[in-house]
Amino acid sequence: MVITSVRHLGPNWYATVMGTAIVATAGASLPHPLPGLRPFCTAVWALSLALLAALLAARSLHRRHHRDQVRAHLHDPAIAPFYGCPAMALVAVGSGALAVGRDWIGTPAALALDAALFTAGTLAALTVAVAVPYLMAVRHRVRRHEATPVWLLPLVAPLVPAASGPALVPHLPAGPPRAALLVVCCALFALSLPATLALLPVVLGRLVSGGPLPLALTPTLFLVLGPLGQSTTAVGQFADVAPGVVSEPHARVAALAAVGYGVPVMGLALLWLCLAAVRAACARGQGMGFAMTWWAFTFPVGTCVTGAAALARHTGLAGFATAAAGLYVVLVGVWALVAVRTVVALVRGGLLAAPRPAPVVRRRATARTTSGAVR
Repeated sequence: MVITSVRHLGPNWYATVMGTAIVATAGASLPHPLPGLRPFCTAVWALSLALLAALLAARSLHRRHHRDQVRAHLHDPAIAPFYGCPAMALVAVGSGALAVGRDWIGTPAALALDAALFTAGTLAALTVAVAVPYLMAVRHRVRRHEATPVWLLPLVAPLVPAASGPALVPHLPAGPPRAALLVVCCALFALSLPATLALLPVVLGRLVSGGPLPLALTPTLFLVLGPLGQSTTAVGQFADVAPGVVSEPHARVAALAAVGYGVPVMGLALLWLCLAAVRAACARGQGMGFAMTWWAFTFPVGTCVTGAAALARHTGLAGFATAAAGLYVVLVGVWALVAVRTVVALVRGGLLAAPRPAPVVRRRATARTTSGAVR
C-alpha cells in the first residue's frame, strides 16, 4: 500500500520542506524578534526536519520500486526543474539547525547536522544546475512560449548554500579553512546568479508576450523572488563573516556590496512581490484552486525576509527592519494556510493520486472523426 502510494511522489514535494524551514530561519534573522518567537521557530524547524526525513524515506521507496516514474520525471520538462528542490531543502534544514535547532539538540549536534546537509545539498545543487539545463537543452522539447518561473529552480539551487554556508565559517579553524569556505560560497554565488539572470529575460518575455500563466501555475510567479531575496541574503552574509577572514580591503568591499547590491535588488523584489500578489489575487478570483504550486508562496517570500534583515543589519535603517517583520508576518500566515490545505488534500487522497488523463476533444470532419488530447 505504501509502495503504491508513493508512485506519483515527485521532487516538487521537497518544496514543503523548504517552505517550512524558511519560516524558522527567517524568524531567527529578524533584527527585533518578539518574545516567544524563537521557541516557535525551533518547533517549526523540528517539523521541517521530520518532513525531510519522511520525504527522503518515501523518495527512496519511489526510486527503488518505481524506476519508470523516475525516468519519466527526468524526461518531463514540466517536472525535471523541480529537482532543484531536494538540494535546497537539504541546505535549508541544515541552516535552520544551526540558527535555531541548536536550542534543542545542542550546538555540536546542530553543527554536525548543518555541515552534513550543507555538503550534501551543495553537491546536489551543483549536479542539478548542470544536469537539468542540459536535459532541457538536449533531450527535452521545449519552446520559448512554454517558459515558466519553474525553469529557474535548478539554476537558483546553488544560491541557497551560497547564502547558508557563511554561518559555518566561524566554526572552522581560523585561517585558510575559513577563507576557503567563504571563497566556495562566493563561487557558488558567482556560478548561480549570472545563469539565473541569463534565464530571467526568457521567463519574463514569455509572461509579457504570452499572456497569463495557467491558473495552477500562477503561484510560481513568486519563484522570481527567490534569486532576488537569496542573493541579497548572500551578500549580506559575506559581509558579516568577511572581517577577520579576508584582508581588510576585501572586507570593506564586501560591506559595500551588501548595501550597494542589496538595496536595488530588494527594491526590485518588493516590486515583483506586489505584481505577483495582484496576479495571484486575480487568479484566485478566476477560480484558481489549491495545488502543490501554492508552496511557491513560502520559500521565496522567506528569502525576502532574510534579505531585508541583512540590509537592516548593514544599513541600520528601521525601514528594512520593519519590512522584514511585515514580510515575516505574511510568510507565517501564508505558510499556515498552505500547510493546512496540503494536509487536507493529502488526507482526501488527491495529491498522491495518478494524474488525470487529458480530456479527449472530438472534432467533426467531412469524412471522418478525429480525436486528440488537449495539452
